[in-house]
Amino acid sequence: MEWINDHTALLIVDVQNDFIPGGALAVTGGDRVVPIINELQKKFRHVIATQDFHPANHGSFASNHPGKLPGEFIELAGLTQILWPVHCVQSSRGADFHPDLNQSQWKAIFQKGKNPDVDSYSGFFDNARRGDTGLGDYLKSNGITRVFVCGLALDYCVKFTALDAKNFGFETILIADATRAVNLQPSDGEAAIKEMKAAGIKVLTSNEL
Repeated sequence: MEWINDHTALLIVDVQNDFIPGGALAVTGGDRVVPIINELQKKFRHVIATQDFHPANHGSFASNHPGKLPGEFIELAGLTQILWPVHCVQSSRGADFHPDLNQSQWKAIFQKGKNPDVDSYSGFFDNARRGDTGLGDYLKSNGITRVFVCGLALDYCVKFTALDAKNFGFETILIADATRAVNLQPSDGEAAIKEMKAAGIKVLTSNEL
């Protein structure tokens, strides 16, 4: 099967400094996806990235809730919300893409998480599905029918981006070696892959392309 053609796109999810070892919300091994993604990009004509881009007063930050700590839960936008350390604040170094990540052929960047009142894991919608980034319409307007998803982190933004891509009607493939999990619980990454497979998302490795 020819996996990649003019109707396929690579979605690079949130490969930003704060999610890399040494960052505010570091994903173990997050830096290891960068060379894999750089090689993958050479195969695609359509490469699109998402960027977590929070205001400093974002409601998902534990520091904005006196007495609360990262990992605790609150209600935000009518949803149960886990509280995070401050990360990916607009115009901060932490929000910048990893410096070794090749951006030279990116067609577009879709920012998410800009509304302080709701978190936003997916590159398509906020978690309450009240805000649309425009990514789905962009892909459809460019004739995309199949999307490959990679980046950070597997059990949050990558998973929800892939599930929304599938729900939008795109054939969706996760590139398993080009992502890493937060793993608040040790099995979270594995559970995310099971959930995606159950939703009809294919899982491949980069060398299968």
